[in-house]
Amino acid sequence: MVAASKMRKAIEAVLKTRTYANLSWETVLHLARLAEAKDEEIHPLLSSRKEIKKAAIILITSNRGLCGAYNSAVIAKAKESIKKHDVSTDFILAGKKGLALANQNYNIVAEFPKNDLLNDFKDIYPIIKMVVDDYLSGKYDKILVAYTDFINPVKQIPRVKQLLPLEIKSNDEYLGIVGADPKIGVSSKMIDEKEKKHLSEEGYYFDYTFEPSPAEVLDLMIPRLLEIQLYQAFLEANASEYSAQMTAMHQATDAAGDMVSELTLFYNKARQASITAEIAEISAGANALAE
Repeated sequence: MVAASKMRKAIEAVLKTRTYANLSWETVLHLARLAEAKDEEIHPLLSSRKEIKKAAIILITSNRGLCGAYNSAVIAKAKESIKKHDVSTDFILAGKKGLALANQNYNIVAEFPKNDLLNDFKDIYPIIKMVVDDYLSGKYDKILVAYTDFINPVKQIPRVKQLLPLEIKSNDEYLGIVGADPKIGVSSKMIDEKEKKHLSEEGYYFDYTFEPSPAEVLDLMIPRLLEIQLYQAFLEANASEYSAQMTAMHQATDAAGDMVSELTLFYNKARQASITAEIAEISAGANALAE
């Protein structure tokens, strides 16, 4: 019941922010495409490195157990990502269960506390500041986040998503937004259709005047977008964690009930055997006296 109560709060929080996260990404994507079409200098957080020498993974796990395979699944997904990219990778942990990697010879460069219920962006700001500074300084060429995507209370999928550099052309149908829902999300097809409406008959974009300029908007929006993306990932992870806890507790309750039933049956059989033995002894004694 406790896990179910926490799960409801976490799901409510994650649903409230999805539309905002999608629309903010649509805005940045549109501005970045305009800058690219005009051959303007692209923002440093949007430009990909020619060579990926080192990467970092923000790993989001739980602080406690009793949540089934939740932690092992996301850790396994992060390890799979390391093998796929085949580059030197550091871990930035959020959640105590991620410390299991320390015993497996993985390099952990930082550990941040993870609140069970996030209040606002301030809780994840130190992580964002660290990874952005390290990326801009050239310490890392790619920043990833490993979390568990909340689909529904009985289905959660571990996922590794690229946080930096931000990709203008994303292969993700829903622009890399966690837990995308076609009813509330913004799909790439929807954005393409919108952009076609802003094309002239000759196939050129209409010229818009931005105040401030697109570059200034990107300077303010992109760091904010990173906060939103990571914040949304934390919300998805929390909702997934509590769903996994509720499922684990439900299974534990069922298993305890089955165990009680089995023990009760075993006790009744033993008691019945004892009574039968006593009756047999009494009958045998009575027969012996009657003879």
